Amino acid sequence: MSDTMIGMVGIGGLLGLIALRAPIGLSLVLVSYLGLWAMSDHAAAWGMLQVVPFSFIANWTLSSVPMFLLMGFVCYRCGLTAGLFAAARLWFSRLPGGLAIASVFGCSGFAAVTGSSVACAAAMGKVAVPEMVKHRYDMGLATGTLAAAGTVGALIPPSILLIIFGVVAQVPITALFLAGLGVGIATSLTYVLVIIIRVKLNPSLAPQVTETVTRAQHWEAIKSTWPIVVLIVGVLGGMFAGLFTATQAGAVGAAMALLVAAVKRTLTRESFKLATVETLVTCGGLFIVIVGASMLTRFLTLSGVGEAIASGVDSLNAGPLTLLLGITVVYLALGMFLEPVGAMLITLPIFLPMIRGAEISLIWFGAYVAKMLEIGMITPPVGLNVFVLSSTIGKTAPTELIFRGIWWFFIADLLLVALIIFVPGIVLWFPGLFS
Repeated sequence: MSDTMIGMVGIGGLLGLIALRAPIGLSLVLVSYLGLWAMSDHAAAWGMLQVVPFSFIANWTLSSVPMFLLMGFVCYRCGLTAGLFAAARLWFSRLPGGLAIASVFGCSGFAAVTGSSVACAAAMGKVAVPEMVKHRYDMGLATGTLAAAGTVGALIPPSILLIIFGVVAQVPITALFLAGLGVGIATSLTYVLVIIIRVKLNPSLAPQVTETVTRAQHWEAIKSTWPIVVLIVGVLGGMFAGLFTATQAGAVGAAMALLVAAVKRTLTRESFKLATVETLVTCGGLFIVIVGASMLTRFLTLSGVGEAIASGVDSLNAGPLTLLLGITVVYLALGMFLEPVGAMLITLPIFLPMIRGAEISLIWFGAYVAKMLEIGMITPPVGLNVFVLSSTIGKTAPTELIFRGIWWFFIADLLLVALIIFVPGIVLWFPGLFS
C-alpha cells in the first residue's frame, strides 16, 4: 500500500472514530501514530510521539492561550462584566427589539475579554434572558439572539480560535485579530438588523419597553462598564499600538483583570480558585487536541495526502470561488457534529495547501474559518451554544425552541459569509490600516 493510500485510510479511520464519538484529541493521536507506523516502523512513530507534542506546545505564541483564558474567567468569576448588559439595555431599549439588541452588544463587549463563544452565551444568558422574559419577549427570539450573539466571542479579539489558526498557518496573530474584529463587528450589526426586521414584521415578538430613563441614569450605566473599557483599551489598544505583542498581550490582560478585580474588591480566594481551575481544565483539553492535530499534520505531510488533494483540485481547474464554496459546505457539515477547535485542526492540514495554491490571503482565510466554525456553534444537532444556553437558563426554554429561534440568524450568517467572500475588504480593511 502506498504512503498516499495509507494517508487516505488514516483520514477515513479518523472520521470513523469521530462518528463513534471517540474523543477528538485521542483520535488524532491514535490515527497519526498508527499511520506513521504503517508507513515506516514503530521507532519512527514512537519518535514522533516523543518529539511533536513538546516541540509544538513549546511554541511561544501558544503561551497567550492560557493567559487570555485566565483573563476571561477572572472577568466572569469576579463580575467585571456585570454592567455590560445593564448599560446596553438602558441605551437601546427604545429600539424595536431593544433588549435583544442590547444582548448582542453585551455579548460583543464580553467577547473582547473572553475569546470564547460558549462563555459569552452562558454569561449573558444568565442576565439577558430573564430580563427579556420579564418584558414578555418571544422566547424563540430571546434565546435565539443569545445563542447567535455568543458566536461573536470567537471573532472579536482576543480569539482563541484565531490564535491557534495563526500558530498552525504561521501568520501574524495581530493581523488575524484585526481581521476577526472586522468580521465580528459585521456579525453584530447583521444580528441587530435581523432583530429590527423581525420585530418590525411582527411587533408582538418584542413589546416596547416603556420605562422612563433619565440622562443621568444613562451615563451612570456607562460608568459601570469601566472595568471592561479599561481592559479593552489596555490590552487591545496596547497590542495594536505596538507596545507589546499579541503573545505578551495575554499576560498583560490576565494581570490587568486581576488588578481591576482587586480594585473593585470582587477578587476573592474562591473566585480566583474557580478561574484558575477552569483555565487549567480548558487548556488541558484544548492542548490535547492541538497536539493531536500537529501529529496529524506531520502524518499527512509525510504521506503526501495534502499535496495529492491539492493537485487533484488544481487538475479540476476550480477557481478560488468554487474552492471556497466547497470548503464552506465542508465546514457547515462538520459544524453540525464537531466543536470548532477540533473541526479546524482536522481540516487545516488539507485546506491550507489549497488556499496557498489559490493565492488566497491567509489572513482573510483565518477570519473566514473562524466565522464558519462559529456558525456550527448554533446548528443542530450539536450546537454547543444552544446546549450551553439551555443548561444556563434551565427550564425557561427547551432546546428545541432555542434551535427554532436561531434560523433567522443562521440565514443571516450565510448571507454575511457570501458578502465577505465577494467583498474581502470587509475582512482586510482593519489589517490594512495597521500594515
